[in-house]
Amino acid sequence: MKSLKTLLYFSIFKYPLSAEEIYLFSAATDQSEIKNELEYLKKKGVISSDNSYYFLDGNLESVSRRIEGNKMAKSVMEKAIKKGVLIAKFPYVKAVGISGALSKNYHDKNGDVDFFVITESERLWVARTLLMLYKKIFLLNSRKFFCINYFISENSLEISEKNIFTATELLTLIPVSGDFTGFYNQNQWVSNFLPNLEIGKSSIKNLKNKPFITKAIELIFNTKIGNILEKLFLKMTLKKWNTKFQTLKKGDFDIAMKSTNNVSKHHPRNFQKKVIDRLNKRYNEFQLKYNIELEKEHA
Repeated sequence: MKSLKTLLYFSIFKYPLSAEEIYLFSAATDQSEIKNELEYLKKKGVISSDNSYYFLDGNLESVSRRIEGNKMAKSVMEKAIKKGVLIAKFPYVKAVGISGALSKNYHDKNGDVDFFVITESERLWVARTLLMLYKKIFLLNSRKFFCINYFISENSLEISEKNIFTATELLTLIPVSGDFTGFYNQNQWVSNFLPNLEIGKSSIKNLKNKPFITKAIELIFNTKIGNILEKLFLKMTLKKWNTKFQTLKKGDFDIAMKSTNNVSKHHPRNFQKKVIDRLNKRYNEFQLKYNIELEKEHA
């Protein structure tokens, strides 16, 4: 029952889907399979539909919520792209993409705009620290349009956590600036989860040259000073997060707050684990209620 798994995943975000979207975010072999499943599930009273969108739990309000969220996403996208281009101008930033809710064409008044950043190797923590300083000084630490919470370096592009959550995030990523070819090549595994979505989008805008000030900063840090600061910034950040997030179990901390030479994640709510745990719980609920068995997801 591939369509039901897709609807259950997006129901966690209260996001109804069209039949075409259900197909794209499923492992179905063709759209007729999804169409037949939806008709069956609707007759059984498992799902509902309105305005061409399918949803669960009779949550009709989710349709109007989605339509409003789509409108707001459209209204903020241009600003988000400009912020992405700004991030791309920073030292050692190789590529920038929009992730999170906006990458799924949804935004609301309480939402942030999340960015995924690829940096040069051996300068991830210098790049991250410069961006954080900019946010704290010039944006008064506002993350509304500057939520930079996931960095990887160009020599470690493969995402180690391979599951339905990370596959969805990767395939919905909107490349803003830079070359993502290597990133997509290293993460072909996502097609094992979502084979109907195309992997390999091109960036919306690309910088021809970095600003003079960026080149000057890189010239200064392409020395032993940069090497020392790179190690120092990693050490300082890890120490701060270990103190601040003591309530996280070690296994959860190692994933949600991953801090290595090539990765920096700041996801203190460990959303990935929460979504997969919640999804498996929903599978159990639907098995008990409708006698439909669904294969569990792994984190």
